[in-house]
Amino acid sequence: MLAWCLAVSPAASQESSANKAKEETAPVKAPTVSVTKHIGTFGGQRIAYTATAGETYLKDKDGTPKAAIFSTAYVKDGHDPDRPVTFLFNGGPGSGSVWLHMGAFGPKRVAIPSDARDDGGPPYPIVDNPDALLDVTDIVFIDPVGTGFSHALGKTDPKDYWGVTADAKSVAEFIRIWLTQNRRWNAPKYLGGESYGTTRSAAVANELEGAFNDISLNGIILISTILDFGAQANVEGNEMPYILFLPSMAAAAHFHGKVPDAPPLETFVDEARRFAAGEYATALLKGQALKGDERADIRRRLARYTGLSEQYLENADLRVTDSRFYKELLRDRNLTIGRLDARYTGRDFDNAGETPDNDPSFYGIDGGYAAAINSWVRDGLKFDTERQYVTIGSVGDWDWNIGGGDSRYYRSVAPYIARAMRENSDLRVFVGQGYYDFATPFFGAEYALGRTGFPVERIEYRYYGSGHMMYVRDEDRAALSRDVRNFIRAR
Repeated sequence: MLAWCLAVSPAASQESSANKAKEETAPVKAPTVSVTKHIGTFGGQRIAYTATAGETYLKDKDGTPKAAIFSTAYVKDGHDPDRPVTFLFNGGPGSGSVWLHMGAFGPKRVAIPSDARDDGGPPYPIVDNPDALLDVTDIVFIDPVGTGFSHALGKTDPKDYWGVTADAKSVAEFIRIWLTQNRRWNAPKYLGGESYGTTRSAAVANELEGAFNDISLNGIILISTILDFGAQANVEGNEMPYILFLPSMAAAAHFHGKVPDAPPLETFVDEARRFAAGEYATALLKGQALKGDERADIRRRLARYTGLSEQYLENADLRVTDSRFYKELLRDRNLTIGRLDARYTGRDFDNAGETPDNDPSFYGIDGGYAAAINSWVRDGLKFDTERQYVTIGSVGDWDWNIGGGDSRYYRSVAPYIARAMRENSDLRVFVGQGYYDFATPFFGAEYALGRTGFPVERIEYRYYGSGHMMYVRDEDRAALSRDVRNFIRAR
């Protein structure tokens, strides 16, 4: 999921600095690793598997440990060097892999409400997850430096790992180490992430396949995709976000009953897609030349697809930002809607503001996931550490430089995937998107992956009736699991 800026108190900052000073002067201990045995039923198959929760050290050229990467690997018992292995992570940047781990694909999951209600207080049920993928692939959940239990070692500055390219290099290095230690170099390999984790997937694929010492991939799994940051940059003068967010606004308006005589969701969303890429895009490009009957027609149709009044749309010059939309759609009900999942609603301090106080689709799930990952890893997997698990938080200033050409002006990692697919004829891409996701709108994924240079026949799209973390909805978790399982089997 996408990171939110979190305030850090002076006391917490001082404590963090003191802990870092101790780490710099203390000798580096051996990696902490816990290995446990388990049995579960996944995809209808009874599977005995080994769970390894532990640290892997990334080292400098002289062998000095620089960072500890925490990972949780679930491997079917009975060594099979040709069995598929899938490497997964979440996003942020700054998020641990807790969300995919305890929500979608791990052998245990936290059972929070499926119908967009707040998760309330503990205890939260931690239950067997038959939708985990262990019947078709081994799974390795990775926490990049600064997330989960992963951290810099000794005098290493964690900022050395905080950037699109630096982060990708460290994850690629971890994958190479894991393949060597587990003798899996010739296994079919899948790489996947959610949200910024899709950005990371593209960048890691570039690190793995972009050199002579290649690690070729069989598939990339993109869940809630964000690849083209230029197109979705919400800055004055950029018309693309209004186009890319419009189909998501249509889906949200449809869900909340703001569309009179509404057709089925998929039909309505497809209408909005065509309008957004056609007449609406043309209208926006006309700027102040859009007048009279033509402007009135665009305003009328925009009101139908967004559920907002024509007067509000005129006041906004036919350009409604996503943050305004969260507040405005249900203002007449004194409710806001979620950013990560527009099915969720919340109540602000008052109803007069322009944007919501907070995202009800984030505070509606965070407590359950934080409790679940700590309980499962510490108690179920017996990983012993005094460190706090970072579910999501600030990793400091992120280096967004992608490199090459004019990327400092327009940032997109989509070309990394296009190139990898052109140079690897077996590489396929799975794209899973929630209709009600505003953090990474589905039309943005379609736009980024539909540009020139992509072998589009090897890109598979699937859509779900929920938001950013579609697996919080029971029906969509089962569907996502089935779709990814079929994607892996189809190699």
